[in-house]
Amino acid sequence: MLNISLLSVFICYCSIVGNPLICAKGSEQNCNGMTLMPMSMTLNSSQTERLQERPKSHKLALAFGSSLGCICLLTVGFGMFLWRRQRHKQQTFFDANDMQHEEVSLGNLKRFQFRELQIATDNFSSKNILGKGGFGHVYKGYLQDGTALAVKRLQDGSAMGGDRQFQTEVEMISLAVHRNLLRLYGFCMTATERLLVYPYMSNGSVASRLKAKPVLDWCTRKRIALGAARGLLYLHEQCDPKIIHRDVKAANILLDDYCEAVVGDFGLAKLLDHQDSHVTTAVRGTVGHIAPEYLSTGQSSEKTDVFGFGILLLELITGQRALEFGKAANQKGAMLNWVKKIHQEKKLNELVDKDLKNNFDQIELEEMVQVALLCTQYLPGHRPKMSEVVRMLEGDGLAERWEASQRVESGKYRSELSFSHRYSDLTDDSSLLVQAIELSGPRWPLSMVVQGNELPYLGYEAAYLPLKMRLSKGLMYTALHLHMERGCIHGLGQVW
Repeated sequence: MLNISLLSVFICYCSIVGNPLICAKGSEQNCNGMTLMPMSMTLNSSQTERLQERPKSHKLALAFGSSLGCICLLTVGFGMFLWRRQRHKQQTFFDANDMQHEEVSLGNLKRFQFRELQIATDNFSSKNILGKGGFGHVYKGYLQDGTALAVKRLQDGSAMGGDRQFQTEVEMISLAVHRNLLRLYGFCMTATERLLVYPYMSNGSVASRLKAKPVLDWCTRKRIALGAARGLLYLHEQCDPKIIHRDVKAANILLDDYCEAVVGDFGLAKLLDHQDSHVTTAVRGTVGHIAPEYLSTGQSSEKTDVFGFGILLLELITGQRALEFGKAANQKGAMLNWVKKIHQEKKLNELVDKDLKNNFDQIELEEMVQVALLCTQYLPGHRPKMSEVVRMLEGDGLAERWEASQRVESGKYRSELSFSHRYSDLTDDSSLLVQAIELSGPRWPLSMVVQGNELPYLGYEAAYLPLKMRLSKGLMYTALHLHMERGCIHGLGQVW
């Protein structure tokens, strides 16, 4: 056994009676003192090991505690940093861009502060997005009193011109008041932001309802078509100044609590273009809905909207988006040509939404298809006005108009060119933004091959104009095919 002697000391409280050097004479009683006494002890090996282990465990505990404390301090510090950063960001976002402008006194149009709309939409949370389009995102929001709103945050807000110009355009939109038009509730304008505020439509858009359950019945679809036509009629012929929508499609036709059609997004194209002329600086619209003359020349008119309305009618009939026409039946080629073929062969049942399960009127179906084909004629001059469209949907004058169009079709040489099938690689939601087109440049041969695609022989001179087309998905296409017909330029939307 290993014995280890340890020398230590202890304090001893001892009696020191009789020591004259310490105790005074005569004070021997209770004369005590304190001294250090040596102490010796012997430990065996097991006791020695325990004594040696104690410093190690103590060091480990001390190291672990120190590390844990450092980690806690770092975590708390990082959390404080993130909190202060977020708080500073929110304060900057709230206060930096709001500017004071005079209130709009026109009607009930309200000017919102940016912070109001930020709070209402939960800081424009992605969870509150109702839709996305070429003009910007739409968010659902709630005011403090519980009022539900749809807030459209326009893209490129800082590039929309002066404040006065924007306010003037907003006031113009607010003047368009009709039961089939989406009422503008208010707006917001800052140094970098432009926002429009509308009432919230609980039934969403026609595009979303066509894909949802329960299925829209035939009578509801007819009522939607007539309501949308009346809204466009008001914009074209009863509103001063008239407003051209330029992006008529199912996604821009909203439904109120009673499934009545409400035309939305009207006037926004003018807000983003700042042009008094009907010749615009950019082509804005949705693939499959853009009229050929608008795509080729950038020139829009009320007949541009008529074309889009014809496509909308076909969407209501088929329950499909524009570029889906015929795909279910494995049909190839132009969608409008396919619809014409179905109509000529009297097989219109193949067009109808399968979810309707034959619950529709055959005569009403044929009439609606005829109106759609009249609206989507290639030449804008051959298309009816919206006032005529409304009358035809109400059952007045369709037979005469259809018969006249068939005489023109058979008695006059017309180029059977189509642009619809050129979009086969795109989606219906792809929004086009085509920069301003200058109608000049060198002539090219009558036919040519571009990226492996041979253009058809047109029988007359053709011009090819390069331009840039930006789609919402970021795809880039760089060619547009124009052709000359009797001295007029018409468009064939050639996209590779």
